[in-house]
Amino acid sequence: MTVAVSLIISTYNRLDALKAVLDSVTRQQVYPLEVLVADDGSTQETAEYLKSVTLPCALLHIWQVDDGYRLATIRNRAAVQAQGDYLIFIDGDCVMRPDFIANHLRLAEARWFVAGHRLLLSEPFTQQVLQAEASLLTFPRLLQARLSGGLNRLLPLLSLPDGHWRRRKPTDWRLARGCNLGVWREDFIAVNGFEERFNGWGYEDSDFAIRLIRCGVHCKSGRFATGVFHLWHRENDRSRERTNHALLQASLVSSQTRAELGLSQYLAVDG
Repeated sequence: MTVAVSLIISTYNRLDALKAVLDSVTRQQVYPLEVLVADDGSTQETAEYLKSVTLPCALLHIWQVDDGYRLATIRNRAAVQAQGDYLIFIDGDCVMRPDFIANHLRLAEARWFVAGHRLLLSEPFTQQVLQAEASLLTFPRLLQARLSGGLNRLLPLLSLPDGHWRRRKPTDWRLARGCNLGVWREDFIAVNGFEERFNGWGYEDSDFAIRLIRCGVHCKSGRFATGVFHLWHRENDRSRERTNHALLQASLVSSQTRAELGLSQYLAVDG
């Protein structure tokens, strides 16, 4: 069975990184059906750039007014427009390896979501990558970067096949990261997407994973298959972390499977 993938890339005023991520789309062994840029209020510069981009698949720009950090909201707004059977979420500063989408598809199975992982780049190496991305992400150059402190890990670059070990922690919501996550669209809809009461940085992906698991959709490890290169950036504003953490704690002790403020508000509008 052929599975159509919608790749949802979140971004906010980081055009240099977004360019590198979109460039990595063009080098995929398997192309997505579409790329949806989930834009949390970037300036017109991003919109103008996206008008000039040519990809080997459809490209949609979903934008919302800049009203603070509303990642859960823009991801939902993008997901409601997705046409694919399978949704892959990444951040706009996470560069994909050529086998990224192919490996996500290889690991995809009914009633499981795939928790991907990331390799962290230092600030100097990030600047080098942004200037000459493809040529610096070969194994010899990455090994050199690891030895010089430009890359935090090298072992996750190994690619391992599917196996029982990937299902060893089916209820471990801590494995999920919104910057690299694969989920069936029907499962995404079943839990009403991301909870938009999470404003500001933190924990919306954990809450999402908790509700999926509670709904019977288990967590599968994407390690040694779906790693992305996370470009360096300054730490996000975490002034709402305590509030969001309180929401997460409430989610943990509840029996709720559907987001209170989630995808359904857009589905109702779209009929």
